Amino acid sequence: MKVHSLFLMAIFFYLAYTQLVKAQPRDDCQTRCGDVPIDYPFGISTGCYYPGDDSFNITCEEDKPNVLSNIEVLNFNHSGQLRGLIPRSTVCYDQQTNNDFESLWFRLDNLSFSPNNKFTLVGCNAWALLSTFGIQNYSTGCMSLCDTPPPPNSKCNGVGCCRTEVSIPLDSHRIETQPSRFENMTSVEHFNPCSYAFFVEDGMFNFSSLEDLKDLRNVTRFPVLLDWSIGNQTCEQVVGRNICGGNSTCFDSTRGKGYNCKCLQGFDGNPYLSDGCQDINECTTRIHNCSDTSTCENTLGSFHCQCPSGSDLNTTTMSCIDTPKEEPKYLGWTTVLLGTTIGFLIILLTISYIQQKMRHRKNTELRQQFFEQNGGGMLIQRLSGAGPSNVDVKIFTEEGMKEATDGYNESRILGQGGQGTVYKGILQDNSIVAIKKARLGDRSQVEQFINEVLVLSQINHRNVVKLLGCCLETEVPLLVYEFISSGTLFDHLHGSMFDSSLTWEHRLRIAIEVAGTLAYLHSYASIPIIHRDVKTANILLDENLTAKVADFGASRLIPMDQEQLTTMVQGTLGYLDPEYYNTGLLNEKSDVYSFGVVLMELLSGEKALCFERPQSSKHLVSYFVSAMKENRLHEIIDGQVMNEYNQREIQESARIAVECTRIMGEERPSMKEVAAELEALRVKTTKHQWSDQYPKEVEHLLGVQILSTQGDTSSIGYDSIQNVTRLDIETGR
Repeated sequence: MKVHSLFLMAIFFYLAYTQLVKAQPRDDCQTRCGDVPIDYPFGISTGCYYPGDDSFNITCEEDKPNVLSNIEVLNFNHSGQLRGLIPRSTVCYDQQTNNDFESLWFRLDNLSFSPNNKFTLVGCNAWALLSTFGIQNYSTGCMSLCDTPPPPNSKCNGVGCCRTEVSIPLDSHRIETQPSRFENMTSVEHFNPCSYAFFVEDGMFNFSSLEDLKDLRNVTRFPVLLDWSIGNQTCEQVVGRNICGGNSTCFDSTRGKGYNCKCLQGFDGNPYLSDGCQDINECTTRIHNCSDTSTCENTLGSFHCQCPSGSDLNTTTMSCIDTPKEEPKYLGWTTVLLGTTIGFLIILLTISYIQQKMRHRKNTELRQQFFEQNGGGMLIQRLSGAGPSNVDVKIFTEEGMKEATDGYNESRILGQGGQGTVYKGILQDNSIVAIKKARLGDRSQVEQFINEVLVLSQINHRNVVKLLGCCLETEVPLLVYEFISSGTLFDHLHGSMFDSSLTWEHRLRIAIEVAGTLAYLHSYASIPIIHRDVKTANILLDENLTAKVADFGASRLIPMDQEQLTTMVQGTLGYLDPEYYNTGLLNEKSDVYSFGVVLMELLSGEKALCFERPQSSKHLVSYFVSAMKENRLHEIIDGQVMNEYNQREIQESARIAVECTRIMGEERPSMKEVAAELEALRVKTTKHQWSDQYPKEVEHLLGVQILSTQGDTSSIGYDSIQNVTRLDIETGR
């Protein structure tokens, strides 16, 4: 009896587990709401939609299906798109209050806006703001100006109507739209009493100036496209556990997370149901190319054109023709010679095939040998144990790398350093990349290459050079990065390739970007990271002089339960933390010291270590600190930097640099504190410049800022409408 009970319990748990994995709906689920069919994974009521994700929960009221409470569903397909209606937001001019706002917000949960939508504003002398809230906040908008009605058939180009493309972050869980109008609107009130802001699918709204400016043709909701997918994992990660039914296949969602299902070719139906994909009878639906339906024979997932006995199938016309009668043949010397020749050719082809297979096997073994020799197994093991990865590392082939670098031509060399040679590469899609190649025969570089892949796989930040992939099947490993076009900060400050014309604003912004990046690595990355080789030669600049921190070969991941590591001392003289050099104990304050030296270089234009300077001034830190103590900082500051407006900011920056390079690490500030102080300097600089040059405009902009920030002020970044700069360290990219 006891054994029987245990057997029943085992069956029960197995069935429950199977139901949980496949996540199939109940048999009694409602499958329509009005004229709209409701297909799984969407469903009405608990147990009828994909469990654990309310984004698939459909509410049916008055024969109208709604998802996430305020989005009416028009239709959806199995490939991951949903078309729905979203309300507009409105602002109307009122004689008493000037502006009567009606903003709109809605949540998305696990849905996301398709890129095929436009954020649109209809109105004169108005502007609209779109804000999203999530792990990454985002703001954008547009402005429309006009004093008279635009001519008929006008385009939505900023006169009476404006639109903008949006790239809403995938993790946004709430979106708010808000139109606003400028004051003194009586001149347009008679033909444009209200302004409207809304999302709309591209091509589904054509601006009609007079009708739309009057009342938007009384349209209150507009169609938009939303993307959806199952879960947050790829098909590879859920192999054997996805909800795709029989005769279907899984494919990764185009939205960047999750997966979708589709029926195999020759099948049709709902791929999310266990038996949803059924065979298509091509013969009855005429989805065949047989000349006659009577010759068509349906097969599972396909069809076959069958001819009766005595006739053959003409594959050109797909029709049956009579089999020609063969004339009697007689064996002779010609037949024997032909047979011998054919046999000889068959033997040659067999030998050639065997040799080709052997060469292929040998090349495969050699590539596998190089893969292991270059640390491929070590890389896979460390990536699997280093926590969630933020980077999809692409594997490039040896042939692709040779073609991209023109056979590693010397004219493609961008630079050479302690960790190898960097080439400029052009991939088959004409994209330009930077390819780092380790030194031939230097096996110590392999560990640093693998460490760089490991570190960069944990980083997702706009001021860190992006790792695109690697090639490990060559004799030495290769890493592929995004191409940064304007060289290094060292080249701009000290080299001959670029004219050293960096202004104070450029240098302060570069310092803020580098400080914010290091603060992100120390405090906000999934696993804290110490760069260990911060220097101007490892800071790249793009065409907009935006800083990109590079070269993470010497970097170290810090376990969450440790504050410092004991390592072999590594770094660059002039930037190396003296406390780390003496003790071998590595912590985040080592990066703080190196950054302080970089900041001194930005201020002075002098190299970190220069043997041409006097003995007491060879090291920039001692040179700089003595100048500060003796109140002669003006002697060391670069002549292109200081002017009558920025002396105080330079003095403050110099103080920060000196604090970063204190001998004792515990006396140095954290990178988070440094980044905040530098950001405050930039705000002061911008405020002073605008206040001195444009006092009336500043007063007006401050008024707009107060009006615009009455709502949620938690967004991060630069808002082009509010003209407000906010500190952006924690968000990474």
